[in-house]
Formats: sequence, C-alpha cells, structure tokens
Amino acid sequence: MAIPNQQGKSTIDFRDNRRTTTRITVRIPKELHKQPVISRLISYCGITVNIAAAQLNGYALQPGKFDLELRGTVFQIASALTYLNELNLEILHRFVFEEDGW
Repeated sequence: MAIPNQQGKSTIDFRDNRRTTTRITVRIPKELHKQPVISRLISYCGITVNIAAAQLNGYALQPGKFDLELRGTVFQIASALTYLNELNLEILHRFVFEEDGW
C-alpha cells in the first residue's frame, strides 16, 4: 500500500507486512562471477529466491544472467533491490505480483 508524500507522489509503505513476489533479470559482470551474490542477497535481506533461469560461464568474458523470483515483504524486496543496485548490477526488467493475504 502506498502513502502519498507531500509532493503528491506515492511512496512505498515499508510497514506493510504482506508478502509479495517480484521477478527480475539481473546481469552479473565477470568480476563478480566468483562472489556469492545470490547467497548474500538471501542472507542479508531475508528473502526467498527462486532461480528460474541462469546463464553463467566462469570462463566467459560476458556477464552472467539470472532470472530471479524474489519473495518477501515489501521492505525485504526493496532491501534486495537496493543491495543489487549497490553492487552496480544491471536489472533488466521487473514484474511485481502481490500475494493476497486474505
């Protein structure tokens, strides 16, 4: 649920404890191939991650690509996306599916 801010735009209500699912595709650059990016994403943010598809070759010069389904609260998902952004990873697209808590 969004709360309007003073400029009339909506912001995320991080107090919302409903669970949600977000699907993203992330490019992992060659220099991070040996780093536990997904493992840290899970442990730092407390989310559930399903790897729907992956392309990662340790010997290739090209970036790897992961199609991830992230499940957690709004706050956890926002934290996960912030973590990935802080690593300067390219997030190709994102789909959000809210789960009905009723």
